[in-house]
Amino acid sequence: MAEAVYVLGAGRTDFKRNLSKEGKDIRDVIIEAGRGAIGSAGIDPADIQSGVVGNFAGGLFTRQLHLGAFLTDIDAKLRGIPTLHTEAACASGSVAVLTAAQQIMGGLHDVVLVVGAEQQKTMSPAEGSDVLGAAGDYRIERPKYGDFMFPKLFADIAQRYAKRYGLTERQLSSVAFKNYAHARLNPNAQMRDKSLRFEDACAESAGNTRIAPPLKLTDCSQISDGAAAVVLVSERFARKQRRNNLPKLLGYGHTTDHLSVDAKDIPEFPYARAAADRAYSMAGVGPRDLHGADVHDCFSISEIVAYEVLSFAERGQGPRLAESGATALPSVRAELGGSVSSMLLPVNPGGGLIGDGHPVGATGVRQVVEMYQQLTDSAGARQIEGARRYLTFNMGGTMTTSVAMIWGT
Repeated sequence: MAEAVYVLGAGRTDFKRNLSKEGKDIRDVIIEAGRGAIGSAGIDPADIQSGVVGNFAGGLFTRQLHLGAFLTDIDAKLRGIPTLHTEAACASGSVAVLTAAQQIMGGLHDVVLVVGAEQQKTMSPAEGSDVLGAAGDYRIERPKYGDFMFPKLFADIAQRYAKRYGLTERQLSSVAFKNYAHARLNPNAQMRDKSLRFEDACAESAGNTRIAPPLKLTDCSQISDGAAAVVLVSERFARKQRRNNLPKLLGYGHTTDHLSVDAKDIPEFPYARAAADRAYSMAGVGPRDLHGADVHDCFSISEIVAYEVLSFAERGQGPRLAESGATALPSVRAELGGSVSSMLLPVNPGGGLIGDGHPVGATGVRQVVEMYQQLTDSAGARQIEGARRYLTFNMGGTMTTSVAMIWGT
């Protein structure tokens, strides 16, 4: 990378909120998260030279687009900066972060504000699910899978995985249980007040209905409202701030596969693997050099697949890694009762999409906020001891867009 990129500050909103019930909308959370990041960075808003907003479906959920203009409402000093909006389904936020980082790498700007945001609680679950279907090959896949298309798409992936390598519902439930438990340590997580026993995660019940076999309700990420923001800066600007150990972008990979699930190589997802390999190569590190990771657990099967895509586990071994407890924080690992492998790597310490929430356009930025908190020792009860290198992996669609980023201090 030509010019080094650092994260100077981060902010986010509480993902448990329902903006419509508060009389607020996507503008309000963009402003709130943006101000939080600028305050965390400790800079004058006048220092910001550019802005990027990550959002998937504002035009469908809220009838509002042209979201970059909302950055000017954060502070009058932001009027006049160039802004843009990135969209890559559930990877919209991480593509926004990369777009901002590339502006800095290329020497165009020294300070860029990134905000990811989504307001989804504006319609019924069925209508919202239909909107989310636009992340797939809608005209082909909607007639095939019907209502609640994405749970069925990932159930299909789980079934194909099981046929190839074997997969139990208990292994899927290990992911759900872990991420709910991690969410209880996160004061901004959507599911922070939700208790989930491992036996209950494993069992179908009135409170844990079967959504699409083998996936149950607890295997699914949340419908969420919220925003997250980071301030990215160049090395020359970072030096002027006289702050030590700022998280630095060490490497990244960004790939795109065919849109339709049937056109992909499942469950290997080689193009997602290529994004991870590029990130590792650029950063000069491997999986065992990491201290933590945030991965895209839109469904429990997607976290298991991510373990293999990111080389945390060999092909076919992701389910065993999940049930071993090796990807849980120490306080949660004991609850899983598995035999811990030699690799201990907390994954989704803030709860991931299943526990923390999934306001789609915000998710990739929220992962970077979690990274920032972990690498600056400000994650509170979920802090990974001694965390100095962290991976974020955000994907859109059925592993269509994949963005892996490795960060370090």
